[in-house]
Amino acid sequence: MKRNHNSHNNHHHHHSFRPRKWMMMITVIVTICIILLLLTLTKPSSSSSSSATWSSSSSSLNLTEEVGVGLPRLAYMLTGTKGEGAQLKRVLQAVYHPRNFYLLHLDLEASDEERFELAKYVKFEAVFAAFGNVMVVGKSDLVTYKGPTMVASTLHGIALLLKRIPQWDWFLNLSASDYPLISQDDLLHIFSFLPRDLNFIEHTSNIGWKEHQRARPIIIDPGLYHLKKSGVYWAKEKRSVPSSFKLFTGSPWIVLTKSFLEFCVLGWDNLPRTLLMYYTNFLSSPEGYFHTVICNHKDYQNTTINHDLRYIRWDNPPKQHPLFLKLEHFDDMVRSGIPFARKFAKDDPVLDKIDKELLGRSKGHFTPGGWCFGSPLLGKDSCTVYGNPIVVKPTLRSKKLEKLLVKLLDSENFRPKQCK
Repeated sequence: MKRNHNSHNNHHHHHSFRPRKWMMMITVIVTICIILLLLTLTKPSSSSSSSATWSSSSSSLNLTEEVGVGLPRLAYMLTGTKGEGAQLKRVLQAVYHPRNFYLLHLDLEASDEERFELAKYVKFEAVFAAFGNVMVVGKSDLVTYKGPTMVASTLHGIALLLKRIPQWDWFLNLSASDYPLISQDDLLHIFSFLPRDLNFIEHTSNIGWKEHQRARPIIIDPGLYHLKKSGVYWAKEKRSVPSSFKLFTGSPWIVLTKSFLEFCVLGWDNLPRTLLMYYTNFLSSPEGYFHTVICNHKDYQNTTINHDLRYIRWDNPPKQHPLFLKLEHFDDMVRSGIPFARKFAKDDPVLDKIDKELLGRSKGHFTPGGWCFGSPLLGKDSCTVYGNPIVVKPTLRSKKLEKLLVKLLDSENFRPKQCK
């Protein structure tokens, strides 16, 4: 508006300008303004370095205006073990988008051959070479099921992402037995409307039976000092429940912000280190470490959404082991609006149905999106010809995720379920 006003003044003071020239000048100025505006809107977003204090009036998702500038960037850590190299490759193809970053880790139990095959695939895939956004952990970690080495390995991955990638907004961990239920175009589109400091982490302080089976026992994970994998050891002694911080437990599957994870890794407060020491002797520490850190710090406890964004069906009781998802669960998965599901058996038929009906993905190909320009005819991957990664083409399926997030952020769910 200001430029138009100045242009009008210029026209007023210089009567030698003919109307046609004046109109051309206005057209040029307006065009430049529009280009500058578009460039501003499509700049990559940076994560917030501070955490927000929320008011109940802002706890609904307003999808008429983007909160961050442009699309977010997601940092994925994809993990697998012995015999899961092919599954991990499939998950990568299903969740790949050139705007995101991917760190792949096959633990030390996997063979050197499996790791080599995965690294070779990443190195020679032309799309990855073009966008440079897929990495493989070179020095693998030994990971003990339910031991603290799982937390150590996750923190290792986060530290690598923080060191190598300057700009990203959320971190997600997926295993080789996980799978997406929506395309990355849909996910990025909906996440572009979210405040960049929201942390998705299912949690509760009502630890119940876990006090006697998790908090009081003292365990030792041999993976911390041996090269060969074995189970955890239990000490004879028990310990009391902590009094200097409150214990929280929940799902080990997380969607956490860069801001919070910088706090966990760099730790300008001593809380993350203190809790890391405590959880070294805690059974199933991935179910408690990040939850206890985030809920015991005033800067982050108001940023939590009590959901892990994973569709999981549990055994009943005691809800300790996820059921393998089958074709019979497909309709319920779709209705849920949840973007990821677990766990799946290798090459289960339900994965092919998800590929075909939800992702539009062919076997061995990437999930197509707005960045894919090629023709899928003759069985070719449409993403081998690619365009601007900022362009997304959301589908109607994104509305289900939108509906889920609106529900999670409403006044009945958001505040009352934070760190309780």
